[in-house]
Amino acid sequence: MRNSRPWIASDELWSLIEPLLPVPAPKLVAGRPRVPDRQALCGILFVLHTGIQGEYLPQELGFGSGMTCRRRLATWNDAGVWDQLHLVLLKLHLVLLKLRSTKQLDRSRAVIDSSHVRAARSGPKGGPSPVDRARPGSKHHVLVDGQGIPLAVSLTSGNRNDITQLMPLLAKIPSVAGLVGRPRRRPDILLADRGYDHDKYRRLVWAQGIRPVIARRGFPHGSGLGVHRWVVERTIAWLHGFRRLRVRRERRDDIHEAFLGLATCLITHRHVQRLC
Repeated sequence: MRNSRPWIASDELWSLIEPLLPVPAPKLVAGRPRVPDRQALCGILFVLHTGIQGEYLPQELGFGSGMTCRRRLATWNDAGVWDQLHLVLLKLHLVLLKLRSTKQLDRSRAVIDSSHVRAARSGPKGGPSPVDRARPGSKHHVLVDGQGIPLAVSLTSGNRNDITQLMPLLAKIPSVAGLVGRPRRRPDILLADRGYDHDKYRRLVWAQGIRPVIARRGFPHGSGLGVHRWVVERTIAWLHGFRRLRVRRERRDDIHEAFLGLATCLITHRHVQRLC
């Protein structure tokens, strides 16, 4: 059954996030009490799920002001909370797979793709979108494993070539310990569409011990890669299921990246819940 209030942080999710939050600085002057972190998190989740502007955040729900939630989101993002949480969730997912004696996190295959989002206002990492009449836009670049679990995401301007994020996303894949041996970081195979067709980058990928399987320009459609590539398209659809990510409304790129990182963690958490 679908949760009618997805912005409420469950006890399970909060138990994973709370230890990662930075200790707040002591207040130097008396004033209103500090909004508890869990309530602020619920306010951030409300904005992420509904797409509402911060100033219209319902005060009767006890989230605190939109400015409070925005500051808390920026602080946590600067402290690397979402990167740490993502790694914790990936490790937890692998542990649950081991306990159930099922197949492991599919790190042998990685799939990469991107998607344009319209920008309501211009700002850093925003630019004329080639698919939206040169209106301001940005791109979400996503790298997933063979099951569609997001491994790395990034934000660029709308006119940035997809292939420029190929190597940075591969470098961002976190190390997750397997059953034996050293933690596995690199996949065996990388699948991508024609937007990543360039011999220079094929050589760079090969140099890292990864076999690139990339569709070539100038050949008829029907490469057969869609059998494996659909998982990244599904993950991008999940990301844009969060209304705040469908249109970039933040001028500051770090705030939008914080929402993107949080959404990545929530999608990974869903995979964990399916195993519980």
